[in-house]
Amino acid sequence: MNNTVKTVAGIIALAAVGLAFAAGWNKYQDYRQKELAEALTVKDREFAFEQLSEMARKLAEKPYVAPADNLPDELKKLNYDQYRDIRFSRENGPWYGKKLPFEIQFFHPGALFLTPVAVNEIVNGKIHPLKYSTAYFDYGKNNLDTTKLTDIGYAGFRLHCPLNTRRYYDELVSFLGASYFRALGRHLKYGLSARGLAIDTAVETGEEFPIFREFWIVRPKRKDKTVTVYALLDSPSAAGIYTFVITPGESTVMDVDARIFPRKEINKLGIAPLTSMYLFGENTKNKFDDHRPEVHDSDGLLVLNGNGEWLWRPLDNSEYLRISAFVDENPKGFGLLQRDRNAAHYLDFEAHYEQRPSVWVEPLDDWGKGWVELVEIPSVQEIHDNVVAYWVPKDKPTPGQELRYRYRLHWFGNRLPVEKIPGDITATYTGIGGVSGMLEDHKRKFVIDFDILNMQKEVEKGIAVLEVSASEGVITGKHLMYNPVTKGLTAYIDFKPNGKTAELRAVVVKRGKNISEVWSYQWLP
Repeated sequence: MNNTVKTVAGIIALAAVGLAFAAGWNKYQDYRQKELAEALTVKDREFAFEQLSEMARKLAEKPYVAPADNLPDELKKLNYDQYRDIRFSRENGPWYGKKLPFEIQFFHPGALFLTPVAVNEIVNGKIHPLKYSTAYFDYGKNNLDTTKLTDIGYAGFRLHCPLNTRRYYDELVSFLGASYFRALGRHLKYGLSARGLAIDTAVETGEEFPIFREFWIVRPKRKDKTVTVYALLDSPSAAGIYTFVITPGESTVMDVDARIFPRKEINKLGIAPLTSMYLFGENTKNKFDDHRPEVHDSDGLLVLNGNGEWLWRPLDNSEYLRISAFVDENPKGFGLLQRDRNAAHYLDFEAHYEQRPSVWVEPLDDWGKGWVELVEIPSVQEIHDNVVAYWVPKDKPTPGQELRYRYRLHWFGNRLPVEKIPGDITATYTGIGGVSGMLEDHKRKFVIDFDILNMQKEVEKGIAVLEVSASEGVITGKHLMYNPVTKGLTAYIDFKPNGKTAELRAVVVKRGKNISEVWSYQWLP
């Protein structure tokens, strides 16, 4: 089937993107013990994954119980700096000094992170709770009454390993807030995040944010190269159990096995959601009075559809909410990429946006019919994640189903972890169309850089050509030429809009075959 793009442009009332759950702990503990006693593993019981799966299934059969609000007020009232002053004491950690390939550290609840979670470890096939202890934390200058801080759980946890050097345990992955998590490949800095599940993103009724309520982590053995994490997901619309097998490296790999049990029919289910930030870049015109040329954690969405066609959608930050759906069947992959790795293009030597990871989602099974959806939310600050991408199955989930999605997340830097045709799109620029310096009936010009080397003669002889189309408006000019600066190819496209939202496509073709990614761009009037 041909890949088509459905577009909705306009302002939609969204619920605030954040942690939309009350704090609490004891109520869930009671719920867990009373309602699920037969399904749960407990201390010194033999671990079996089937028990966790059955727990999630039974949880979905019960009405949702939100976490209770009983976290001490002094933790709720911590501001950003006060919360950051609570640090984990590595030397007191449960895996410290045991010569293991990984170490675990905990995040303290408080400030923005008000939903504590339970954390357990699996040792030699048996489960042991990792209970909250003040011995794990240095509270800095905070004047907290630690005698009142008992059995309050954790906000989340992170795993460390010798990622960049054998002498130091670098942070590798963190699970913190709702169902958010993020990871690092070698020599990268944190940027975009992944989530366990997205429900009703960019829907007028508001987005629902599932949470990971409990974790089980297999304590690694000394020669292990991977670490395994199990997570219980819960929300008003669904419950589920997730398995993460994490392998650190140049590209850190997370094999994810998600088993989801709907509580009710879900309007829009987002599988393998990625969340990132795009404030402005080379294709964002005259919007931000900022000394930096670009500010973003990701600069484009890359899709490999079921037909083997590569699509590149440059991200942008427009005045309106933008939703794009790339219809497909059995997608082969998609991801949010930070393709621009030139520090001079950012000039931010604290944030180091050129070192942010890209994430590629690789389905490990056939996912059927649906679409990759991209949501771009208007934003004026770089502290907000305003870009979301995920897979939406065509059929709406209903209660009683068991949905299973297996996929692999690659957290990487320069090298895409799958083979592809040459012809990366490395930059998109836009400005007044027609002759430079003249207004010609409100035309727009788009300039696209392709990383296609050694093609100068083919372009000059017309063997390699540029194909362009627009769903609305008219393409009034196109030109493909060799770029002596990049040593690749540059395309120039003149477009005359007709007042309607348009989807533009451009691709370099040689003898009837694509030799570049398909440039996919959404023009808003």
